Amino acid sequence: MSVLTIYPEHQPEHGTRYTDLETIQNHLDSLGVQFEQWEADYQLATDADQNTVLIAYREPIDNLKQEHYFQSIDVIRVKPDQPEIETIRKKFLSEHVHDDFEIRFFIEGCGLFYLHIADKIYAVLCERGDLISVPAGVKHWFDMGEHPNFTCIRFFTTPYGWVANFTDSPISESFPTLDQFVAKAHD
Repeated sequence: MSVLTIYPEHQPEHGTRYTDLETIQNHLDSLGVQFEQWEADYQLATDADQNTVLIAYREPIDNLKQEHYFQSIDVIRVKPDQPEIETIRKKFLSEHVHDDFEIRFFIEGCGLFYLHIADKIYAVLCERGDLISVPAGVKHWFDMGEHPNFTCIRFFTTPYGWVANFTDSPISESFPTLDQFVAKAHD
């Protein structure tokens, strides 16, 4: 289940939670954040290769490619036993911005995007079937959890892929981790 929680900037204990897709989309759309849910054209095996995954989502991918002129699209799998996974997680947990916008589509598993816009923090729990865009220049961070297990399609309009400019702000440290957020969301 997709979840949006909106917090005052420095009050991680005072969030307002939304689970209705239309409400989530309306809040995020007002920020220039695209949030959609996609379904594959057919059932995918959990070990489907990149080409099979991209073919299964061909129509929505083609629509995004026409709209945004992506130069690169790939499929990334993150597993808990991946080498240096804790180092990778820590990098994404630091607040950062990109010169390009970021789009992720979750094939399986989940992840938590935090968007820091004006004086609010928008926590978006993305699960299987969710697509989210983070506009260029928006401060954000991402948590894949203590035992990450997800597959995403990543879209890039630049040839160099993921390039972050870190803000050096400690704000992400005061907000719930993915594991804490999910535990609370299922209460």
